[in-house]
Amino acid sequence: MTAAKIVVSLLLLVFLFSRIDAAQIWAGARHASLPWLAAALVIWTLNIAASTWRWHLLLEAQDVKLPRRKLFGSFLVANFFNNFLPSNIGGDVIRIRDTASAAQSTRLAATVVLVDRGLGLMGLVLISAIGASMAVALHGQGILPIWPSWLWLGFFASTAVAVPAMYSPAGLGKVLKPLTFLHPEWVETQIQHLTETLSRFRRKPSSLIGCFAGAVVVQALVVAFYLAVVHALNIPVTASDLAVIVPLSIVVQMLPVSLNGFGVREATFSFYFTRVGLPVESAILLSLVAAGITMLHSLSGAAVYISRKR
Repeated sequence: MTAAKIVVSLLLLVFLFSRIDAAQIWAGARHASLPWLAAALVIWTLNIAASTWRWHLLLEAQDVKLPRRKLFGSFLVANFFNNFLPSNIGGDVIRIRDTASAAQSTRLAATVVLVDRGLGLMGLVLISAIGASMAVALHGQGILPIWPSWLWLGFFASTAVAVPAMYSPAGLGKVLKPLTFLHPEWVETQIQHLTETLSRFRRKPSSLIGCFAGAVVVQALVVAFYLAVVHALNIPVTASDLAVIVPLSIVVQMLPVSLNGFGVREATFSFYFTRVGLPVESAILLSLVAAGITMLHSLSGAAVYISRKR
């Protein structure tokens, strides 16, 4: 699977670079504004801080007490693994490992990370659906690689599953009961632990609402990050266009067909940029420089990880 993802990413990048002037991209990167690039790094740090705050809310709802500073360091390490491993699972493993001891349960730590991921995805899909609908209203359907109706369907479907599960854990347990035929004792135990975890969330709904609101804030910070990179590269793209294409590109990158989104992300940016009259070179330059900054920032997670080992 990893080899197939590498092949897809390489083929997409080769195809895109065959249609552009690579020297123009290199020249644009060389003349980037260093103060704006530094601002982008600061905004990305704020993004990590907001993501840590969401995680802290969910852990507190489960009576798991950990200082935010430790969670921030854990998130940095997770971000490093997400950027330098061929999947995002490695980062989640770090977050689960770092909280399992305080939670006194690896299962509970994993459930919290799963809920955090789910609420974050719902916030992302909501922002993407709103942005896609606005883009279609302004430019027409052909401007986007995905229909807004699909995004709205995904958001409402996930809401229809998440809300009853959070507010009626016992009902979810009954729905999952037929799965016990696979392995009665083990599945029954997992269902029991899941319903207990969801029951604690139900007693503190503010944590779930705050986490979802935090997901929206995180997406706003990601758009602000790309806006800083746009200013650094002097690319004439508006904030409203970035509010459309950035969340959509993240949704498209979630398809398990590429290596950490490389190739797919650049193709998505190129598709949109050409529809609004901007050159493909600008799309690829923005995508690669933004990816480079996030990878550079994630090296701070490597420093945290090494300091732990020492």
